[in-house]
This record gives sequence, C-alpha cells and structure tokens, in this order.
Amino acid sequence: MNSKTNLGSIVSVRGSVVDVRFDDQLPAIHTVLRAGERRKIVIEVLAQRDAHTVRGIALTPTQGLARGMAAIDTGGPLKTPVGKEILSRMFDVFGNTIDREAVLTDVEWRSVHRDPPPLARRSTKSEMFETGIKVIDVLVPLERGGKAGLFGGAGVGKTVLLTEMIHNMIGRQDGVSIFCGIGERCREGEELYRDMKEAGVLPNMVMMFGQMNEPPGARFRVGHAALTMAEYFRDDEHRDVLLLIDNIFRFIQAGMEVSGLMGQMPSRLGYQPTMGTELSGLEERIANTDTGAITSIQAVYVPADDFTDPAAVHTFSHLSASIVLSRKRASEGLFPAIDPLQSSSKIATPGIAGERHYKLAQEIRRTLAQYADLKDIIAMLGLEQLSPDDRNVVARARRLERFLTQPFFTTEQFTGMKGKLVSLEDSLDGCERILTDEFKDFPESALYMIGAIDEAKKRATPTGKSKAEPDKVTANHES
Repeated sequence: MNSKTNLGSIVSVRGSVVDVRFDDQLPAIHTVLRAGERRKIVIEVLAQRDAHTVRGIALTPTQGLARGMAAIDTGGPLKTPVGKEILSRMFDVFGNTIDREAVLTDVEWRSVHRDPPPLARRSTKSEMFETGIKVIDVLVPLERGGKAGLFGGAGVGKTVLLTEMIHNMIGRQDGVSIFCGIGERCREGEELYRDMKEAGVLPNMVMMFGQMNEPPGARFRVGHAALTMAEYFRDDEHRDVLLLIDNIFRFIQAGMEVSGLMGQMPSRLGYQPTMGTELSGLEERIANTDTGAITSIQAVYVPADDFTDPAAVHTFSHLSASIVLSRKRASEGLFPAIDPLQSSSKIATPGIAGERHYKLAQEIRRTLAQYADLKDIIAMLGLEQLSPDDRNVVARARRLERFLTQPFFTTEQFTGMKGKLVSLEDSLDGCERILTDEFKDFPESALYMIGAIDEAKKRATPTGKSKAEPDKVTANHES
C-alpha cells in the first residue's frame, strides 16, 4: 500500500460496475481498489473516465456498497501467491486458499498482469508429448510446450478427457501440474481434488478456481492468476509445467460480460470488440523458454456445436493441436469421442513424429475417410452391394475405430472397466496390424475398449466365415 493512502469516494454503483472519484492522484489501469465493510469488496480499475474519475469492475459481489463510501487505492494490481508452498493447494482468484488447510506463510505475491517471454528467450525445438491415449498419440500428437484444445459441445466428454490426461501425465513426468477452472461447476473441482488426492499426485499439483457463481470480473482474471503461478515454476524453478484450463470459452464469455457492463459496443454475435487482444494476451504467455516449458491443454466449449462461432475460431488460431470431440461418435459409444478427421496437429509431420508414424497416421485417416464416404451407399443399398475392396476398407475402418477406443482410469467407477495406459509404440503396432488385415477374422467387438492389440487375441479367437456373418449384419444396421 502507498505510504500516503490515496482515498477515493464512490460516485455510482451499477451492478458490478463502480465509478470512484479521486481528488489527489488518479489510480492507473489494473490498479485494485478496496471498499465496503472490512475492505472486502475488490474493484479493478479498467478505465479512467476523466481527470478525477475511474471506472472499475468489482471482482466480488457489491452488496452493501453505496454512493459516498470510501474506496482505498492499494497502489498495485491484483496479485497471486507463488512459491514452493503453493503445491498441493486450492486457490481462488485472490490467492486465498479454499481447501481448509493451514494458511500460507512463506510465499511471494506477484502481479497477475505479466508480459509474454521475449522471442529471444523462446525455445524453437519441437518434441512430442505422450499422453497414453491411443487416438491422441497416433493421430493428434501433442507438443511439449505447445497448446492443445479439446473442442466440443456440452456433454461430449471434454472434462473427462482432461481429467484422464492429468491422471496419465502426472505419474510419468516430474514437472508441476496446474489446473485452472474458469467458470466451471464446483462439483468438478471437488471431484478432481478428491481423485488427485486418492491417486497420490496432489504434491505436484496446484488448483485454481473461478466458479460459475462468481462475478464476471473474477472469472476473467483467474486464468491470468494461474499463468503467473505457471511462470514461476518455469522461470524460477526451471521445471516443466502442465497447465490445464477448463474452460477457455468461459474466459471469453467473462470478457464479453465485462465488456458489456463497461458499456462497450458489442461485435459479431454479441462478443466483445477486444476478444482477439484479450485471448492473445493470455495465450501468448503460454510458451517454451530456455529454462522450461508450459504445455497447455485447454477445454473449449463450442456453443451449439457451431465451429464457426467467433470464440472457437479465435481459439483455433493459437493452438498447435486441435482435438475435436464429436457428439455422433459419443452416441455410438466410441469413447474417447474424438473425431479423427476433424482433429489435427501441427507436429504430425515426418520431421518430428518420424516417417513410420506419419505414414501410418495418413493411412488410418485415408481408411476412415473412405469409410465415411461409403456410409451413404451402405445405408441405402447395404454392405453386400459394395465391391470386395470397399468391403475390406469398411472392415478395416470399423476395426480401427474400435481399437482407438480406450477404457479410462477416471471412469472406472462408472463403466466397471479397468483403465488402460498404452504406449505410442503399442498404439502404432496395433494400427499397423489392423491395416495389414491381421485381425480381419476377429469380431469387431474383440477390439472394443482394449489397451494394446494383443488383448484382442485373449478376448476372442478368429472366427470362420459363418460366424463372422452376423457381425456384418450388425455393421449394416449400425451404419
């Protein structure tokens, strides 16, 4: 706080928007003001109206605030705690612990507004980042220090996939994981905390939440606060960080609410005119440097499954991998419901993934694309009307689709199936053997929800033509 307290007087309160008059010194943009009983109401300055008045957005509810009340200029921006002590803890946007454990003592407080690392400090090498999930590692490989987006509408499995990735990665990497919940359900936060505690991975994890019920100002800043923590581990402790954000759309949505409250003219579909700038300000801080990497996986809610929505389009442009979840695949029971033809990764090239991996991924995509083209013919005329070559393509594609499903550790209690972690080598080996028709006499169901391909042989024996016939009939009906 300043040596001489800079006091202002509240001029107006309209919902979360508060105007404050200062006679002495006008606070800078992003300065935090405190007002109300026991200074509990936090206001962030977003605009200077004239020589004496600032307009701010409240990050807490504004009940009890009235005209004429005093507002104290804290002299600095919103800050968040960093240090070794923040590991295994849960925080809100103000850096208060919300897990009922002891209060933090040995921490440093840093501003949530920071610049991205300069280009000279950024790392330029690309490496793959294994997740243990077959369909992702084979078709949409993630990059160490890259940004991956999980796109999908409501209820197609974004949070489940994100939670599974946390489970798979924390055990295998010695870095730090930071989970940032933006405008999501408190139930998900509580479940995640309990699951991570049971899995014994909490000591290397930090969680930060700005929940659905919080004012838009708090939801808008929680991502910046989590990134400040991630930058501390990368720059000061030289550790790799896995940053999981659920859900980046809620960050854009909070910005839209703040923009509307501040009286800005809306842009396309009611989004804020500054959306591109705000998203870039957050995304550009997620980077690889010479000291460590922040690898980010972000869930992106797609409004009404419309991928042309400005929020989805702007987010796409920042990502090195886009994992698209499909409602149709989820309804067919193919989990994870990732659409292999719509998903893409910038590191799925021979130079980074390797020649064999690249060729296999292309072959899998080609087979699945041919099957997608044949679906209309199958629906109208039946599988029997296809040429023998096309029938083989369909058989391969359907077996690949089933092999690329996987039981998750995070859903064991619901499905009763034990979770599986599959190495990239096993995943590639399985796809290669399906493409060479090694499993053409096995029923499709033998490949559904297994780990490595050899499990299919334990599940079923190759069938003769007569036994495989009913399988073809079901294929016909399903298509």
